[in-house]
Amino acid sequence: MSDIRRPAAPSNWDVLARADVLSGLLFIALAVFGLWISRDYPVGTSLRMGTGYVPRLLCWVLLGLGVIVLAQGLRQPSPPLRSTAIAWRAVLSVTIAIVAFALSIEQLGLVIAIVLLTGIGALATKALRPLETAIAAVVLIVLSWGIFIAGLGLAIPIWPEW
Repeated sequence: MSDIRRPAAPSNWDVLARADVLSGLLFIALAVFGLWISRDYPVGTSLRMGTGYVPRLLCWVLLGLGVIVLAQGLRQPSPPLRSTAIAWRAVLSVTIAIVAFALSIEQLGLVIAIVLLTGIGALATKALRPLETAIAAVVLIVLSWGIFIAGLGLAIPIWPEW
């Protein structure tokens, strides 16, 4: 008689600890929070957009993406998240990069803020090379300038105004 053992079914906590499940839940929570915050904003129409049109549209898109990611995470057996130094390094460096960008864009300008964002964010993994990081920074600078400054006419400083 052979002693074949089936692997145990994952517990509910193991399912919740999957990266896709957690990401999907985070997207859904952020979208619901954004929809709740913008509930009193006037939406308007697609031709005469109100202040709540784009935020609510983005929240609905984020909600849809969250549901898709959550569904994929529940269907696919992926290993649970592990609390390792590499995972914490990624979370901390990306968080610090976003905070550095937010705190520096007004004082240092778009170019330096994006260089800080990509430089600090690149510390999340050892797989990124300096050339890839520099290319990403240049592409982000050009796209941000084109969309926000040239396209939308926002008054974002490009360089520091010392």
